[in-house]
Order: sequence, then structure tokens, then C-alpha cells
Amino acid sequence: MGPMKLYFDIRDIFRAPRLALSGKKIMIMVKGTLIGYAAYWIFTTISFILCGYTLGDMWADYGLYPCLFTVVGNIPWYACAVFDIGVLLLIISISLSCTQVSRVTYKQLKGDEFFSSTDACSYVKKHWQAVIMAPVSIALIITFFLFFSGIFALFGKIPYVGEFLFSIPYLFYFLGALFTIYTGIVFLISLIYSPAIVGAGEEDTMGTVFQSYSITWSQPWRIILYHLSLLPVLVIGVHIFKWFMTASFSLINAVFGCDWFMGDKLNRIVSYAYDNVYPEFINEICVSFNTICTTVCNSCCSCLSFIPFNNGGDLSGTEMVSAVILSCFLFIIVLAVASYGLSILSVSETLMYVIFKKKSDDDNLLEHKDEDELEDEDDTDFGTTDDSDDDGQSDPTDEGDTSVNASDDDDTHSDSSEEESSD
Repeated sequence: MGPMKLYFDIRDIFRAPRLALSGKKIMIMVKGTLIGYAAYWIFTTISFILCGYTLGDMWADYGLYPCLFTVVGNIPWYACAVFDIGVLLLIISISLSCTQVSRVTYKQLKGDEFFSSTDACSYVKKHWQAVIMAPVSIALIITFFLFFSGIFALFGKIPYVGEFLFSIPYLFYFLGALFTIYTGIVFLISLIYSPAIVGAGEEDTMGTVFQSYSITWSQPWRIILYHLSLLPVLVIGVHIFKWFMTASFSLINAVFGCDWFMGDKLNRIVSYAYDNVYPEFINEICVSFNTICTTVCNSCCSCLSFIPFNNGGDLSGTEMVSAVILSCFLFIIVLAVASYGLSILSVSETLMYVIFKKKSDDDNLLEHKDEDELEDEDDTDFGTTDDSDDDGQSDPTDEGDTSVNASDDDDTHSDSSEEESSD
């Protein structure tokens, strides 16, 4: 298949929900989000313990969604540091998963529908440094300017001379501050576009940093306009996907919860599992969010509200185990809904980057030969060279047999000549 036909304008952004609706892409995001969440939950639990909480108290108050910033009182700095590590690992895991989805999307746009998630994972293993180090490099640039601005500010404390050291080079300070603010915006852009730049553009760390600066400078209004257009598409797409998940959940409960079948037993199991996945404070937040947005987009925001089941009573031992298992599956379903939203974002950022390259550099990335195609060509050329070398080489045994036969013929011819001469 040939490359997918694109308009290279805002119309392509509306393809994102359809391209993102892929089991391959959603499962990549589910896996990455689950790994990142596990790391986040472990480090957050440690930070709560450092604050004096017990595991039971944390579970009773926050369940599956602990957050250290909601703790009332003085929080030790080392607890905050541990919590920040968990947040950082979650962001890294999601970013690498977005890179995999971006790579799959790029190959799909080129017409390769059989590029697997395993191939995408292998690609990310070779290029993960660029995804992580590009934002880190930009953050170091900001830190460098802030550090030296502090040093020059110290010079201003020098008696008599400090006043002139502040006023005379003021324009240089102003330009440095302006570049620092611009670099801060580039840092935010790099967090959003680095997975797409690495996945579709095959850039290294320096190339990713350069492309982040480039699209921030050359495409600012397209970045804003495209994301404003993407937002309603994202909300509607997630809402529809969530409706199918909820409808399936309700259908199972309607069938298995019939009095002829499980009845109250199902109500008790599902109620406990549901309360674990959607605790009361999550429901309150979602309902509050709905109340605020009702006048704007009631139908779209309703996807964030959940109606909890009534508690069916105490659970037996086997019912408790069953409810815990069901909680895990319900949580994965919730992650699938969130992963579809992240998949839409990743696909849309990939489309945007392809459009930006076409608009700014007149460079169609879909017509490039990516590194996989180049490796296949190298392997093909190497195999062809080996075959030609084998054909060009003759078997020494055959050459030896040929020479022996030739010598035998010469001997026979000489013997016959001698007999004739003697006669």
C-alpha cells in the first residue's frame, strides 16, 4: 500500500479519533500507563509512610488514587522528593508509550498496516534517550540562564560599582530574560511533541531540541489553532468510547444480576469493586466538574460522572476475593478509556508534526525512507552481493578434475602418435 493521502492542513486533525481507535495503539497506552501508574503508586505510598501514614489509612482515604499534595499539614522535603520521583516515572512511561503509538501511526500513514507493537517497542528501546533527554536539555538551558542571572545579580551588590553593572548591560539582561521565557515555552512544546518528533522524524536528542525550537518559532498559531480544534474532537471521541464501555458494563450487570441468576450476590461483589475503582471523592470531583460545565457542554462532560451502586451488604470470603479480582479488571477498563484519549493525543501530535514539516520545510515525511526500510535495503544488497560472489567462484575440485581429464587426453594422443611412427 502507498502512503495515506493527507491534506496537510487542519482537516487531517479530525482523523485522529479514527486512527487512534486501534486495539494495537490502545493496548500500547494501557501497558505504558499501567507500568507508570504502578511506579507512581509505589513511590507515593512510600511518601505517605514517610509522612506518618499507615498503608491502611492511606487506602481508606485515597484508595487507588493517592496524592501527596492533598495531605493536610507539614510535609517533609524527602517525602516530596520521593513523590516527585513517582510522578516523573509516570510521565516518562506515558511519554515512551506515546512514542510507540507515534511510530505505529507514522508507519500506518506510510501504508504499513502490519507494523507491530513489538517493532515499535524495539524502536523505542533504540531511541528512548531522545524522548527523555530533549526536555531535560531544554530544562538545563533554562537552569543555565537562571544560574548566571543570579551571579550577575550578586555583582549588583558591589558598592559603587554594582549600580553600573546593573544598568550598563541591562539590554543584555533583558535579551537573556526574553530568551529564557521563550525557552520555557519551548520546554512545554518539547514535552508535547518530543514523542512525535522521535517517532516520525527519527531525530536524536539534538535534532529533537532543534525541532522543538523550530516549530515553536515558525508554527505558533497553528499549534494553538490545531489544539483548539482537537479539544472538542478529543472530548467527543472519549465520550463515545466511554459510552460503549459503560453500556457493556451495564449489560453484564443486567444479565448476571437477574434474580434468576446471581441476584444480590452480584450486587455485593460489583458494589465493592466499584467503590474501589470509583471512590466517593472521585465521584464528588466528577459531579462538581459536571455542574460547572453543564451550561457549556453537558453531554460531553457527562462522561466524567458515575452513579455508584448501592451497597448490597457484607461480603463472604470468596465474594471478597472475587470483588478484588473484579476491581483489577474494572481498573484496566478505566485505563483503556484514558488510554484511548492519550492515543488520540499521540496520533494528533504525529499528524501535526508531519503537517508542520510540510508547511515549514516543504518536506513530506511520508515520502522518506525510514530506518527500517533502509535496513531492509542493506540486507537485500548484502544478500545479492553474496550470491554474486558465490557464482563468480568456481569449485577447485571441478577445476582439478578438468585438468586431470585434459592431461589424460594429451597422454592418449601422444601414445597413438608414437605407435603410428613405429609402424
